[in-house]
Amino acid sequence: MKVISTNLGKPTKIVWNGKETTTGIYKFPVKEPLFLDSEDVHGDTVVDRKYHGGIYKACYLFSARNYPHWKAKYPHLEWDWGMFGENLTLDSLNESQIRIGSIYKLGSALVQITQPREPCYKLGIRFEDQNILKQFINHGFPGTYVRVLQPGTVRVGDSMQLAEESKNLLTVQEFYMLIFSKEKDQDVLELALKNEALPPNKREKLKKWA
Repeated sequence: MKVISTNLGKPTKIVWNGKETTTGIYKFPVKEPLFLDSEDVHGDTVVDRKYHGGIYKACYLFSARNYPHWKAKYPHLEWDWGMFGENLTLDSLNESQIRIGSIYKLGSALVQITQPREPCYKLGIRFEDQNILKQFINHGFPGTYVRVLQPGTVRVGDSMQLAEESKNLLTVQEFYMLIFSKEKDQDVLELALKNEALPPNKREKLKKWA
């Protein structure tokens, strides 16, 4: 996997349900490399730290191979990398194969896969259509957040190389589908509850389904 774009966002004012708020989802490619720190990417905008940033959401990765699907659905938009709010656009990230808990060398940083991205209304605002939330869930390729185990710099052309594969078989896609399914697959649920790379609050919420 290779990094094809590094993206940062500036504070952007939006109006939702009659109220003005600020978001960092409007990210665009930048020429400079990104510095991945323990809780965020230097120079990026993280407004609501209850839902964004932090140890388990320090950096968001999304695959360029998903772009053609969404461009076909939303051809009227002005397309560029960073459309989904990702900090790093990779050429071939595959959520159906990447395991939560696996550790990767990414540029000079060392990162661990933690959780898929769950879409919120701000994605709908960027796409000018709240229907994208359901579409994004159904598509099943949400990208992934990572935990930064060793801060470092990432630039365009850098590789994301597996350093240590998780012994827990839970993939990003399997966990993503588990979150939104009404009937919880008990085998996948068991993997999730035992996966210590997942945020504790995520595992706690799932206990009621066991």
